[in-house]
Amino acid sequence: MMNPAKRNEMTRVNVPVRRRQFMEVLGGASAALALSDVAMMHGLPRVSAAEAKLDHNTVRFSDDIEPLVRLLEDTPRERVVQAFADKIRSGTGYREVLTALLLAGIRNVQPRPSVGHKFHAVLVVNSAHLASLGSPDEDRWLPIFWALDYFKSAQSRDVNEGDWTMSAVNESAVPPPHQAKRAFEEAMRNWDVEAADAAITGYVRSAGANEVFESMAYFGCRDFRSIGHKAIYVANGFRTLQCIGWRYAEPVLRSLTYALLNHSGEPNPSTSDLAADRAVRVTEQLVLEMDPRWNEGKVDHQAAIEHLQTLRQATPEDAVRETAKLIRSGVHPQSISDALFLSAGEMVMQQPAIVALHSATSTNALQYAYRTAAKDQNRMRLLLQNAAFIPHFRQAMDSRGKVSDSQINELSADSSSDDAVSVDQIFDSVGQDRSRASAATYQYLESDGKAEDLIHAARQLTFLKGNDSHDYKYSSAALEDYYAISPELRNRYFAAATYLLPGKNDRNNSLVTRVREALA
Repeated sequence: MMNPAKRNEMTRVNVPVRRRQFMEVLGGASAALALSDVAMMHGLPRVSAAEAKLDHNTVRFSDDIEPLVRLLEDTPRERVVQAFADKIRSGTGYREVLTALLLAGIRNVQPRPSVGHKFHAVLVVNSAHLASLGSPDEDRWLPIFWALDYFKSAQSRDVNEGDWTMSAVNESAVPPPHQAKRAFEEAMRNWDVEAADAAITGYVRSAGANEVFESMAYFGCRDFRSIGHKAIYVANGFRTLQCIGWRYAEPVLRSLTYALLNHSGEPNPSTSDLAADRAVRVTEQLVLEMDPRWNEGKVDHQAAIEHLQTLRQATPEDAVRETAKLIRSGVHPQSISDALFLSAGEMVMQQPAIVALHSATSTNALQYAYRTAAKDQNRMRLLLQNAAFIPHFRQAMDSRGKVSDSQINELSADSSSDDAVSVDQIFDSVGQDRSRASAATYQYLESDGKAEDLIHAARQLTFLKGNDSHDYKYSSAALEDYYAISPELRNRYFAAATYLLPGKNDRNNSLVTRVREALA
């Protein structure tokens, strides 16, 4: 829980930082990122009432945030860093910038044909926010400025692909409050986009965040399409709303609903038998049969390792059955979660590329939903569907090329030297010899090295080296999930994560150069 002083810092992070102080923290060229110390462009033109007007068919946000969203939408990419630095220096707070960042993405970037690609401008907002929360004060704005710049890139892509804009809701179709939830769930089960858009509007207006989250978590985990991005959007969307406020939920959840109903050009899933939907039918039957005391078992680390082996071989449907069987045998769900995290980490070791990365970020999202949902059946559903996703990811990896036979439970410390391993040595190896970096990480942690120091270094390197939304998405998920795994197993997960974390010798991202030029 964040203390009041820290929360106040997150709301208005505009305390000047001297250049010398910043150089002491980041060193050398990194000092150019001290955004709050250099005179930025002053006297930006105000957004007039005429300029703030939108087409009557376009969704419009509340008057308190619309001008800032328009500033982000209308400012050229090459000027957006300076423009928002100036706004911050004049009093605009962290939460306002985060809100504008999310809503600009919602209005301007279509979550189709896949809930990914350019739509990462929306998906990455929570990842950037998590990176900010975990950073020292002098770094806290950096991931947000990266996300502002990344939005402009995604906005440009969307323009080139047809310039989609979220339309205003059809108010005449919005159901009355007492019918909204039922209308929404019926439309979602029928994969009816227009009915669901109107229904979610009524649902958000008449229900609280927790109730709506239960529904969205249910539909976010039901099918393996867009390699897990549906579940990721549910978790990241709600987590960002927790920071910016539920009053901004309506457009966000309209976008989320549209994303969840994507079925990749296939026939209507409600009237078809498609591979992406088969596991959830097994899940629904097992959820109904589950013992009410399913959460009273014993944590068993050996059972987690054995389930890891099961998941290496299982089909999605078999993964659901075997997971339910293990819980019925008296194993606590924490050990199931451990096996799922380790499975995702092992895939990162075996093929450190885009599919394995999403196995980790999807597991992060599904486990967040599992820990957040209140209803037992929904929690069980999320756990079983997380298990179903693991074989889907393995199948996708097989279709993309070589998969190594590395196994996370056989990971051992680097025994080539008796010298103590340092954080600098680990991240010097990352990018040069991932296997060696992984072994060194495991040795460091098993020798009582501080995980917090590794996390801090990984986060700062992401700021400096991250070139893609996946760098932020993966690092935020992996660094968070380290603490969600049982202590006896978590060091293996962190060691596997080094296969996709940035290294000291990676090239700085383009934003570093652009910010340096802006501050010169």
